[in-house]
Amino acid sequence: MERTKGNSPSILLFPWLGFGHVNPFLALAKKLSKMNFHIYFLSTPIILKSIKEILDKNSTSYNLSIQLVEFHLPYLHELPPHYHTTNDLPPHLNSTLIQAFQMASSKFPSIIETLKPNLIIYDGFQPWVATMASSCNIHAIMFYVSSTSGLAYLYHQFLHGTSNLTSLPFSSLYLHDYEIKKLDIKPIKPRDEQAFAYVVLKSFEHSHNIVLLNTCREIEGKYIDYVSTIGKKELIPIGPLIREVTIGEEENWGTIQSWLDKKDRLSCVYVSFGSEVFLSKQEIEEIAKGLELSKVSFIWTIKFSKGLNTTIEKMVPQGFLESTKGKGMVIEGWVPQSQILNHSSIGGFVTHCGWNSMLESMSFGIPIIAMPMNHDQPLNSRLVEELGIGVEILRGENGEIMKEEVAKGIKRVVEDKTRKQVNLKAMELSEKIKFKGEKAIDEGVKRLLKLLC
Repeated sequence: MERTKGNSPSILLFPWLGFGHVNPFLALAKKLSKMNFHIYFLSTPIILKSIKEILDKNSTSYNLSIQLVEFHLPYLHELPPHYHTTNDLPPHLNSTLIQAFQMASSKFPSIIETLKPNLIIYDGFQPWVATMASSCNIHAIMFYVSSTSGLAYLYHQFLHGTSNLTSLPFSSLYLHDYEIKKLDIKPIKPRDEQAFAYVVLKSFEHSHNIVLLNTCREIEGKYIDYVSTIGKKELIPIGPLIREVTIGEEENWGTIQSWLDKKDRLSCVYVSFGSEVFLSKQEIEEIAKGLELSKVSFIWTIKFSKGLNTTIEKMVPQGFLESTKGKGMVIEGWVPQSQILNHSSIGGFVTHCGWNSMLESMSFGIPIIAMPMNHDQPLNSRLVEELGIGVEILRGENGEIMKEEVAKGIKRVVEDKTRKQVNLKAMELSEKIKFKGEKAIDEGVKRLLKLLC
């Protein structure tokens, strides 16, 4: 295969359009670029804009070997270019973004023909990448950025629910009909969770011999072994890959740090539900009342979808901000999550259990107060309790958030008798992850080099 940029092998990284996917891919890009790989990072212009700002702000020699490549989606009136990302995307446009991404996939062969990468690392939501790469005689491997326990669950469901994957409807949120008619790609509308599971497993199946995982054996060893055996692939854990502070986040850090510095060690909880979970007014009110009932100090970041004309004052219960003044800090928008979690005053993390947030919390030894919302988050929450590093907040009969349970979950981690045990487990896991250090990524890179020989 042809090599570019001197003697450096080139790798094309192609994540899905959510920052929960982009961030670990970017972290991987930085690590690979330090090891003499030339990196092509393929994504939409709106995502690349934020990545460029990050790379420019944290300019280092290895960043120079990361080349940003634009992946243009077709123009749709209801989906202007600033919506070519799941970040702040109004929920009703999710399926439109997915369809636009599918339509744009026909451009992918010309991109790889132009760049001629030695290897492609792709996300679990676009199995067509591997098929197209194979037709160009390029190896493509999947980088699965979610929990391996979730992947194990998908395999388990198919094994016990359906004897043959191909008997399922050939449709999904992220799959199209590439295999049927070369490049005559027809976007297929989303249908159900079963079809979503199918596309992830199809991506896994198409990956060339190995699959990269954003996890480590200390967290998910038995699930890695299970999936490797049943999926007949070599699974290489290269995580946790933790994202750096992004543009806009650090603007609040000075104020937050000063506030945290005045609090006792392990006395506060950090509350955040990621970039793609938008809570209803009722949910926000119950969480607010739960925080107030717990009497625990807190930092709470709330995000609203673009176009929603509201404020924090309108969404929280009347008098809440006044009654918790000094005890709590409520911030709209982005905050430096990793820096907050790494502060000595933080004793718990109320989270939706998105995998990136989970990895950050585990890496810093912060107990998790789990409040899963959707996707793989309920499975991730089970993992929290299995590892003994936190608790899950119980819901009502209809899945509703209840203030009493919010308060109870927080107090179990920050105040009650269980605090010592949960903190010990969380710190032990953190130490195991740190001890592992860079060994996993080094081993993974050695395996990648074998593919390039």
